[in-house]
Amino acid sequence: MRKILVPTDFSENAFNALKYACQVFKYEKSEIFIMHAYADEVYQQDRLTKRSQLEQLKEETSQRSERRLKKVLDEVESHYPNPHHNYRIVSAFGSLIDEVNDLVNQENMDIVVMATRGETNNRSITFGSNTLQVLKYISCPVLAIPEGFEYHAPKEVLFPTNYLVPYKRRELKLLCDMSGSFRSTIHMLYIDPVQKLSLRQEDNQQFLNDCLPKAKLVFETTQEKDKTIAITKYIVHKDIDMLVLVNSRHSFLEDMLCQSTIDKIGLHIKIPFLVMQNLYR
Repeated sequence: MRKILVPTDFSENAFNALKYACQVFKYEKSEIFIMHAYADEVYQQDRLTKRSQLEQLKEETSQRSERRLKKVLDEVESHYPNPHHNYRIVSAFGSLIDEVNDLVNQENMDIVVMATRGETNNRSITFGSNTLQVLKYISCPVLAIPEGFEYHAPKEVLFPTNYLVPYKRRELKLLCDMSGSFRSTIHMLYIDPVQKLSLRQEDNQQFLNDCLPKAKLVFETTQEKDKTIAITKYIVHKDIDMLVLVNSRHSFLEDMLCQSTIDKIGLHIKIPFLVMQNLYR
């Protein structure tokens, strides 16, 4: 049973991410958790001066959250009926990052699927602050869906790598199952002006090959020194449907999650972005 967490702020972007989750995992038996964290809605109210007002507002916000979650559930079940999918709604008084982290640990989630930006985020930025925090710190894979992205099967997947990261089998199995469902091609892009692999890199490359038997693997190299330029060029030239990166020290993602790099690459990345966490769970 695949366990999928989809946070929502009830925006169109969030519902679009939920739709993507339903479609990309449509062949897998899945339990999909639709969660709304509402602490910020309560504490941002100017009229809060007394504890009694806080408790009243918490109750009102909780009830409103439950109603809106049920509405989202009705809508997704109506548009995407699937006997393989079960849904649970979760309304939580807490910050988004804390509630996502707690639920990921409690339910041993396989993946978090969310929009790159929420309802209140500036359109000029690639990732909203909440999404950025989740990408960096949550201990399971995160799939970020860009604003306005219309679903199509991830047939062509780009996986840039330096072959230095000791990948985790559980994370790779998720990618393997997803790619197997759509007979995807995974483009392993080695970005290095030298190109010669060390023995360690060769072993990690073989490990990837062994862990992704359901996909067609294409091993590519580029001498482009700028990683973001190499990635964005490849996405355009190969008509890539999904970008996969691993979050660890000295990885491409560590560099890319610097705001300056995000601003740079965000102009080009308009496809789903899967971040795999290099952590034991």
